[in-house]
Amino acid sequence: MRNDPKNRSLPVGWVRAKVEQVCLVNPRTFAVPLSDNCEVSFVPMAAIEAETGVIDLSQIKLFGDVKKGYTKFSDGDVLFAKITPCMENGKIAIANGLKNGSACGTTELHVLRPFPGLSREYLRFFLLRTDFRKQAQRNMAGTAGQLRVPAWFIEQAHIPLPPHPEQRRIVAEIEKQFTRLEAAEAALRRIEVNLKRYRASVLKAASEGKLVPTEAELAEAEGRDYEHAEQLLERILVERRARWESQEKRRGKYREPVPPDTSDLSELPAGWIWSNIGEAFEVFVGATPRRSRPEYWGGDISWVSSSEVAFNRIKNTRECTTEEGLNNSSMDLHPPGTVLLGMIGEGKTRGQVSILDISACNSQNSAAIRASQSKLPPEYLFYYLWGQYDVTRQIGSGNNQPALNKSRVQEIPFPVPPIGEQHRIVAEVESRLSIIQQAETTVEICAKRVGRLRQSILNQAFSGQLVPQDSCDEPASTLLERIKTEREAARSSKASRPRPTRRRSRK
Repeated sequence: MRNDPKNRSLPVGWVRAKVEQVCLVNPRTFAVPLSDNCEVSFVPMAAIEAETGVIDLSQIKLFGDVKKGYTKFSDGDVLFAKITPCMENGKIAIANGLKNGSACGTTELHVLRPFPGLSREYLRFFLLRTDFRKQAQRNMAGTAGQLRVPAWFIEQAHIPLPPHPEQRRIVAEIEKQFTRLEAAEAALRRIEVNLKRYRASVLKAASEGKLVPTEAELAEAEGRDYEHAEQLLERILVERRARWESQEKRRGKYREPVPPDTSDLSELPAGWIWSNIGEAFEVFVGATPRRSRPEYWGGDISWVSSSEVAFNRIKNTRECTTEEGLNNSSMDLHPPGTVLLGMIGEGKTRGQVSILDISACNSQNSAAIRASQSKLPPEYLFYYLWGQYDVTRQIGSGNNQPALNKSRVQEIPFPVPPIGEQHRIVAEVESRLSIIQQAETTVEICAKRVGRLRQSILNQAFSGQLVPQDSCDEPASTLLERIKTEREAARSSKASRPRPTRRRSRK
């Protein structure tokens, strides 16, 4: 491994040591004995913040209630998450400020208790290196989803050990440079928030007639007439009924779309009209061909899962169905320009939208809104629903499984501008969103650069390139020998203690 400390030469005064030579790995007891009625901090895995080392110490329990079945650690111990994905995410922290100096917590931690002479901060930064975590990942054992870093890997890992004063200088320099990087990351996060707010304001202005001059304003300025949105909607409804009547297999009686109740809706600009999704467009709910029938899958008909509906244009799909799968399900094949709306899910999926750039079917977890059949630009509906994401998610949120359904989708209010104005709105929205996307890409690149800089600083630190060496410092070899002597003395003292005699029970 290129950046493995074992493969690099060390500066003068440094030595290479195994972690078990400079730490107690997974000590079984607290640094100070406790009684059962003593309060201790309780630390589940969720209480440890990734990368930062921050620990939420708000939970307090009696030691007697948690002394069995949990990991014990004390102030000054270094905690290393051993289970995936917590380890890869960098859940590595120093226990500090614990109740009565002690804590019990998740069993998915390795505990490292440094001997005097090894800085706990230096140790944490060493473990935090991406290279170390990648090496730990390669040595994980267990089943998928339950992979863990074995204790032997931690014990046998080699750590470059500088003189103790240099450890302190290295830690101080890392913290100084990391503080600057954290300020840069905070600035990038603020930019991200502002870009999201700007996108939301653009979409809101678009749906309120405030983004471009309205058709009514232009017509008045140019002294001409224009088609009011009410006339446009009437034409859409006439064409829709004509399509139904032209079908060879008509189902029952034609149902006239129900217009919205506008009593609680806001006032629209001149020339606009309130409609709803079900009045302006035909709405379909998809299906999933039976997975138990292999002949229904692997064809050439695109099938969109709900996870693919994510504020995007869909040009291809992860899965395809066959003609047989299409004919033996309640699915419909939708034309390009159909807008898909996610209907199911507590996560982010519900309320997200996409536009089909291909013909495709969709799952039952999304609604297909055939915008292209109405001769309206699908992008106008797409951007409107994008802007209504938070509002849409509130619909049906009181159920056990938060969800929309076909009727609720049809009832979603939809402001209709004149057709020419819709096209101008779409052009202006896309122009501004393009600028936002470019800015977000730049922010993402900068954020990755900050991450690389952080790892570069750590790599310099553990190769002796971050701070200058001082020839007056006691060599680390002397430090390591002293640790060894003190450790052996402690073992001898423990071994020489007389064991308490047990009283024989009387029979």
